[in-house]
Amino acid sequence: MKKLFWREQLPLILFTVAELFVVLLVFWYDGYDHPVTAAYAVFLGLTILGGYLAFRYFTHRDFYERLSQPIRSLEESIKHNESAPLPTALSELMEEQYRQYRTVMEEWERRRKEHMIFMNQWVHQMKTPLSVIEMIMQEDDNDSFKSISEESDRIRRGLEMVLYMSRLETFEQDFSVEPVKLHQAAVDAVHENKRYFIHSHVYPEVRIDSILTVQTDAKWLRFILLQLLSNAIKYSAGTGLKVTIQAHRSEDHRHVVLEITDRGMGIPKSDMKRVFDPFYTGENGRKLKESTGMGLYLVKEVVHKMNHQIELESEPGRGTTVRLIFSG
Repeated sequence: MKKLFWREQLPLILFTVAELFVVLLVFWYDGYDHPVTAAYAVFLGLTILGGYLAFRYFTHRDFYERLSQPIRSLEESIKHNESAPLPTALSELMEEQYRQYRTVMEEWERRRKEHMIFMNQWVHQMKTPLSVIEMIMQEDDNDSFKSISEESDRIRRGLEMVLYMSRLETFEQDFSVEPVKLHQAAVDAVHENKRYFIHSHVYPEVRIDSILTVQTDAKWLRFILLQLLSNAIKYSAGTGLKVTIQAHRSEDHRHVVLEITDRGMGIPKSDMKRVFDPFYTGENGRKLKESTGMGLYLVKEVVHKMNHQIELESEPGRGTTVRLIFSG
């Protein structure tokens, strides 16, 4: 606070000293030669300056202190108790800016909520005709209907991603921790991707103890498993190899580790640091047109919000392992 005060008053101090020096110089060249009187005049001038600085400091002390302290909140930054004209005018300006800022933010928040509600309603409306299409497809088994079924699966996965992404902003309101059996969760996720497995010629393998349980949110865990399985199938499609889902307790028994391993194309080393970035599709994404770059980003966001951990290992040409680490 004091540093700011002296920095602001330094030009005035230098100006006053220079002014006194010039006045003494004028009197000196005019023949007035009385050092004691000159020193007394300088003393009076500096005393008046000191009085002004003391008055300025005590009337603006709260103002300087407010400017010197880090801002903890917008409301706190615009509070003021000063009566001096400059701090009062500045505070009124900041209050007006804050009111306008809040008006803009409230309008933006209202539009964002309207957009989210619209997206949720739209996704649910799209899921109804999709379910009807899938029911019709199940009544026939010809190749044309199989192709339509595959495309409807892709649409359903896309709609689910949009739905969960819109819910991510209100995650805390939609989060409920409960005991979840990993084996059953994995089997259910595999079943939901059954047609995708068959179409891609990839085979699921679940190696999880049926009694292994973790404390988590079942719905969000389902979303994570579906996204990771979808990636595993996509990047190993046509290989005829297995996608393995396995789980075990860590050596110190403090964590449960769930691994999803594919034997597909793997991820290039240059892409490893950015695979969790939003919209980043990398080298593999340019090969596969349906990559959005959002799957792993959403998974990581959900995992962190659920206070779990996620790790990823990959080797080009040999496959990828995604590891979920649950506490307890």
